[in-house]
Order: sequence, then C-alpha cells, then structure tokens
Amino acid sequence: MSVSRELYLDLMKKTLSFFLWPEPPQPAEVIYSRQSWSTRLFLNTISKILVPFKIKLMMSRKFTDHQRKEGLVWPGYADTMIGLKRLDNLQKCVETVIKDNVPGDLIETGVWRGGSCIFMKAILKSYEITDRKIFVADSFEGLPAPDEKKYPADTGDKHHTLDFFVVSKEEVENNFKRYGLLDDQIVFLKGWFKDTLPTAPISQLSILRLDGDMYESTMDALNSLYPKLSKGGFCIVDDYALPNCKKAVDDYRTAHGITATLETVDWTGRSWRKE
Repeated sequence: MSVSRELYLDLMKKTLSFFLWPEPPQPAEVIYSRQSWSTRLFLNTISKILVPFKIKLMMSRKFTDHQRKEGLVWPGYADTMIGLKRLDNLQKCVETVIKDNVPGDLIETGVWRGGSCIFMKAILKSYEITDRKIFVADSFEGLPAPDEKKYPADTGDKHHTLDFFVVSKEEVENNFKRYGLLDDQIVFLKGWFKDTLPTAPISQLSILRLDGDMYESTMDALNSLYPKLSKGGFCIVDDYALPNCKKAVDDYRTAHGITATLETVDWTGRSWRKE
C-alpha cells in the first residue's frame, strides 16, 4: 500500500470514529435510556423543564482508548460507532476483494450516520475504483417494532424506542458530502429491509455488511442478499453479541450449510468469506 493511501485511510478511520478527540458531553436523553427508571424519570423531567429556556441537559462521559477501539461507545459526534477494530476489518475485507478481483458491489444494511459506507467509498476512491457501487440501506427512521409472532427471537426488543438510532437520509447524504465522497457510486435504499432488499437493483455483491441488530433485520438481509454474494466475498456481522442477531446468523448458516469459519473481529464483530 502506498504511504499516502495508508495515511489517508488511517485518518479516515480515526476521523469517522472521532478517535482523535475527547468524547464531548452527550444529551441526557440518549444516556438515560440506559439508566434505571427512577433516573430516567428524573432526567426526563428536568429536560422538559429546560426546553422553554432553550437549554439542553448534557452529561459528560469519559472513555478509554480500549472502549473506543472496540466500539463500546454510543458516540455524540462520531459518524460511526463500530470502533477501530471493526473499521480495520472492513478495510481488510474490501482491500482483499479488490486484490483478488472478486466481482460485485458493496452494501451495508443499517447505516446509522453512514460512517462505514463513507469509509468503504474512501477505500474505493483511494484505489481509483469507479465501477463498483455502494448501497446504503436503512429505514432512516430507526429500527422496526418487533414482529413477535413471526420472529419470536425479537420478543421484547426495544431498539425501535430509541431515537438515538434515527438518522435521516438527508443527514447521511450530508455526511458523505462533508468528506467529498457523495457521487453516483452511492445508492440509497430507503425503507424497511423486507420492502427494499428483495427488489433492490443489485445483481452481485463482494461485501455484505450486516448491522440490523435484530433477528428480523438480519434475516431479511441474509435471505435477500447472501445469494448475491460472490464466491470470495465477505459477509460481515456487526451485532453478533446481540442474542437475536446471533440466532439469525446461526440459523441462516445452518439452514444453508455454510461452514466457512466465522472469524472474530472484536467483542461483537464477526465475518466470514464465502466459499
């Protein structure tokens, strides 16, 4: 790898993950979603009282480099929350399919602020690759309420109640623009995966990155997209530490006789290469 490319991609990873700067205070409503009910009630009440005064209740947070490398942080300013280890893995996978001429486009299902897709585009641009598209698939409205009858593994899932995961398509587009990486190689797929992925204009993939958190979201993506993943391409799982996501991945691999080694990336990231 050329020195300039290496420096650029390293800087992109550290910038997208906000690794270069201390974590800023975060709005209390983001943090109190993970607190006890009494703490949530107190902070929610105070926050509402302050609204007419245009004052926002913020809470300071300190994180170690280890937490940020592992993606253990729900960040305030970062464009990705996956951490440096998963970004390193993504780079390795994309560069491998480039080196080995594995055909196909790239996709992430569940993009939040778009950081992983932005990084994939940065990699392609650094290699002057213009004939692969990056599909940016998300509802841009957060996660769906669980369909507990159809997908019992999602029973009780609360992701749909967290506004922190709601990032508009316009905001993600603007994030691409800030890095100078929005062009016609970027294709947005807006909507629930069950509606958009079966008919998405994708014929072949080299990278399939799953970040849907839930059983339903993960299984919808696998059912629609894994058959389009080229031999030698990579399936990357962001949320394997979540029981419902893990079950979806394990169920799909078992049902389709997938025996490729599931490589550990970090505490929750996994990937395998299609054989």
